[in-house]
Amino acid sequence: MDSVRHKLLLAGLLAFFLGVQFRVVDSFTLNERSTHFVAARMGGGESPMAWQAPPLRKVVSPPRWLGLALMSVGAVLTVKSLSLRQGG
Repeated sequence: MDSVRHKLLLAGLLAFFLGVQFRVVDSFTLNERSTHFVAARMGGGESPMAWQAPPLRKVVSPPRWLGLALMSVGAVLTVKSLSLRQGG
């Protein structure tokens, strides 16, 4: 029972702080390797040849509500983990 409590606490804190990170940062810029990976998975078309264009970097802007949602879920999980009984 105690390990469930600790795992729930860790998941709650990680979700909360990830939500804080999404609220603070406006956008993320991916490097070339990640941009090519996302383009291949999302069907972004063929990438230009190296001599035709400079390497492009994708800018990801998460929606503003995502940070609040993660912070809310993290707070609920953290409080729930603190309300569980300690094993024993």
